[in-house]
This record gives sequence, C-alpha cells and structure tokens, in this order.
Amino acid sequence: MQVADLISTMVGPDIPVRVIGYDGSKAGPDSSEVALRISSPRALARLATAPGTLGLARAYVEGEIEVEGDLYALLDALADLTLHDITRADQLRLAAKLAPVWARHRQPPPALEARPRGRLHSKRRDRKVISHHYDVSNRFYEWVLGPSMAYTCAAYPSADATLEEAQTAKHELVAQKLALRSGMRLLDVGCGWGGMVMHAAAEHGVKALGVTLSRNQAEWAQAEIERRGLGALAEVRHLDYRDAPQEQYDAISSIGLTEHIGKSELAGYFRRLVARLRPEGRLLNHCITQPYTPPKRRLDPFIRRYVFPDGQLEPIGLLVSEMNDAGFEVRHEENLREHYALTLAAWGANLEANWEDAVAEVGIGRARVWRLYMAACRLGFERNNIQLHQVLGVKVGARGESGFPLRGW
Repeated sequence: MQVADLISTMVGPDIPVRVIGYDGSKAGPDSSEVALRISSPRALARLATAPGTLGLARAYVEGEIEVEGDLYALLDALADLTLHDITRADQLRLAAKLAPVWARHRQPPPALEARPRGRLHSKRRDRKVISHHYDVSNRFYEWVLGPSMAYTCAAYPSADATLEEAQTAKHELVAQKLALRSGMRLLDVGCGWGGMVMHAAAEHGVKALGVTLSRNQAEWAQAEIERRGLGALAEVRHLDYRDAPQEQYDAISSIGLTEHIGKSELAGYFRRLVARLRPEGRLLNHCITQPYTPPKRRLDPFIRRYVFPDGQLEPIGLLVSEMNDAGFEVRHEENLREHYALTLAAWGANLEANWEDAVAEVGIGRARVWRLYMAACRLGFERNNIQLHQVLGVKVGARGESGFPLRGW
C-alpha cells in the first residue's frame, strides 16, 4: 500500500486535506490549501508503535512530517475524523502493514519527550516537571507571550482587543473578584512571571507575594519588580506553594496552578489555601478543566509527554466540591473558554512572527512542539473539548460572615 493511502486509512476515507507521501503517492483533494507531507519512512515507523496523535506528533516534532499551509487549519480539518478512534482491530492491521518499515526505520522517542520519575506529585518530581516546561528560556517566552509575560488565559473585553489589553483585563478581573484594596496582603500561588503580583501592587497598593516552582520565572519576575520600582510592595520567591509562609492573607489568587496539582492532591491543596486566609478572605481559583466527567480520561498523550508532564484536568464540579469540602463557601463561577481560544491564537501569531529567533533560541524541535500545542489547544477550547473556569470562594467567619455585598462580588 502506498504511503498516502496508509495515512488516509488512519484519518478516514473523506480526508479534507492533501496527503503527500515520500514515495510520490497522493491522497485527498488537490484543491485543499493545506497538506500533510510524509517526508520520511521514520514517520511510518513511529505510527507503527503509536497509531494516533502521539505518533503523528513525534514525527512532526522530528521533522519527519511537514505541514504545508496553516497548521491550525489542518488540525481543524482533521478534528472530526477518526484520528483518535482507530479500533483495536484496525490498529493491529495497520501495525502489520507497517511492520517491515518499523523494522528498518524504528527510532527512539524524541529527546524532548518527558518521562518523569519518582512519586507522582512529590515536591521533587513536581519541581522537575515544572522546570521541564517553564525553565526553557525567558527570551523565548517573551517572544511568545508578549510584554505582559502572562502565561494564562486572558479576559478579552472585546473581540478586537489586543493580547496585552486582555491580559491586563484578566488581572483586573481577578483583583475585582478578590476585592483588593490598598494595604491588603495577597498570596499568588503558581505566580508565573509575576503579572498578578505586579498588577496588585501597582494598581491597588496591595502587598503581594508570589511563589513559583520555576527558578527562571522567579528570577525574571523579581528583576522586573525592581525595574518597575515595586520592591516595597511586591515579591516573587522560588518556592513550592506547599511551603509558602503560613500567615493570614487577605486574599489568594491561583491562576493556572491547579492543572499541575493532581486529583489525589486537590483536597490538601485547598486545605492549605484556606488555612492561609483570614476569616472573610477570598480565593480566586483559575484553571483549565474537563467539560464533563469521563470514565477514564487523561491528557492527550502529546500534551502529557511534551508540554505538561503529570498534568491532570478535572471537571469543574469536582473542583467546586473540593473547595467546598476544604472550607470555602463558593460565591461565583464562570467559564472563559472562548477567551482562551483567543489567547492561544494571539500566542500562536507571536510565535510565527518571531519564528526564526525562537528556533535559534530553543531549537526547531521545541519550537515545533509549541506551534503544535498552541494550535491544538486553541481548537480544543473552540470545540468545547476543554474549558477554563474561574471559581471565587470565601473563608467565612465564625458566625458565617462572608464580607460579600448583597449583589456582585
């Protein structure tokens, strides 16, 4: 069987994109503006052992598959096909056909693939997996994220707002939900490059402490705090959230940390946060979630191996229940998934605009990982395969006092 026909077998008979094989074979409509070019038999060898998204991703990262045209458009075109629904029988038949190619051209997984060791969600292992993703290159992140250096979902005030406007709006949305005022104390866990910490200090006069497991993030953030003259109010430390000072804060923000916590650790996570809040203190938890409760569903293998090792996404109902059981009264919740699709589109555009510099900084393989990851996740948010929720909770006082107004936050 020719190469293009083999790939068509995987993705379905009505493939809406062109497939071009290294043997000269072709499939799909000639009119399509995007094409999947199989440029090496090593790509087929990878598909023999990982028939689906992981095999295709490995081949793309290594340059054994090339995409002609827009990657997002190609993923969108393939999204409704049978890429992830290959039956076991079809897998066995495909593996049998690819066995001779695998024997001649098999390769180990790409070096960029993460396989963390140690006890899941131990401090040591968490530190390693966070470093794998975030301690890449601050310069690279500056090109992708833009001046805000905010690596979480923005909140677009309008569809035509810029990424920077939307990131500022996100930080202000969090500040308003937490009712931040001058003189208050904020703890920001998993603070990234310190965007929320600096916003709270500069715009609201709040004394803010951020903690992150990424040394690169902490060093960049602390230098930026000093550059902006915010040292009297703001600080970022290289620290596990579990080791954050056990003091009584007026508010806690957690923006993009919960995805790294793990289902088994959620109860302890929320208990640690409620213990660090004064009565009537608020928590704003902002994280990616599953849209429903599947029987057994983990992160896509490509995302798990290359982007967020040990990452776990849970349905919003579970997070609300865990917050409630830990001692928080849940007061407000909203889903911002369309905003994350817009955010990822902006990050993807930034990467393309700085592509040559990004490749020179982190290598072609890692740049390809990011290009694929952002395009795939953008599609996931658009199609409601993943969501982004903000949940606002309060630690009520001894007599049930919440400190909330009768309406609003």
